[in-house]
Amino acid sequence: MDLNLKNRVAIVTGGSRGLGRAICLGLAAEGAHVAISYLRDPDAKIDLSDEAAELAKVIRAGHAVKALPVGGDVAQAADVARLFAAAERELGPVDILVNNAGVWPTAFVRDMSQAEFTRVLQINLVGAFLTCREAVRRWLAANRPGRIVNITSQAAFHGATSGHAHYAASKAGLVSFSVSLAREVAPHGIHVNLVAPGMMRTDMARDALAANEQRYLERIPLGRVAEASEVADVVVFLASDRAKYMTGATVDVTGGMLMR
Repeated sequence: MDLNLKNRVAIVTGGSRGLGRAICLGLAAEGAHVAISYLRDPDAKIDLSDEAAELAKVIRAGHAVKALPVGGDVAQAADVARLFAAAERELGPVDILVNNAGVWPTAFVRDMSQAEFTRVLQINLVGAFLTCREAVRRWLAANRPGRIVNITSQAAFHGATSGHAHYAASKAGLVSFSVSLAREVAPHGIHVNLVAPGMMRTDMARDALAANEQRYLERIPLGRVAEASEVADVVVFLASDRAKYMTGATVDVTGGMLMR
């Protein structure tokens, strides 16, 4: 099936590792040029530039498309503006935005500080708002259509019992925000959809799975943890013309953890 993604330009936040990496590879395999947005935060001493550069090299060599690593913090409006400016300067006008950047720290509410709660919302929800706003402003100004795929979670609907209430809250907020945005921009040819993964074999979930994988398997009707590429396939579909009659939808990719 031709997804008609050849020479489209995509921005993937949190694109250097885990699900983001798989999404970048999936889009590149369909012929899209990819801006790999990765976290570069001197205050937090986090710099994923080596991983992003390595992924860009793999994409260029394997798929003969352009790949551009761009560092920054999606929770900062100035960094978001620089991300889009760099992508458009080096790759061309942006067609697709995938909001994948997120954090999943562990803390029960009784022990959680206000700063911890706020940080999760700032990255997982405010960051998505800032990138969506930047994309929509640019598309409306240029009278161009666009595709947004936001990564939520089954926790948005089930909540959390393992010390991730702040994460669940951020992902539930992202669903409501995305539906509202989808309603706003549908008349302009801009589609906004979501993918809700369950457990995946990524760096983010590695420690939780190592500690108690069986507990998670018991909650998954298909009886296994997903590979990131299986979730990425659905994201790539939603970014394509094959999903042209979908907007405001959440697609569950949870192995049956979430059935609605």
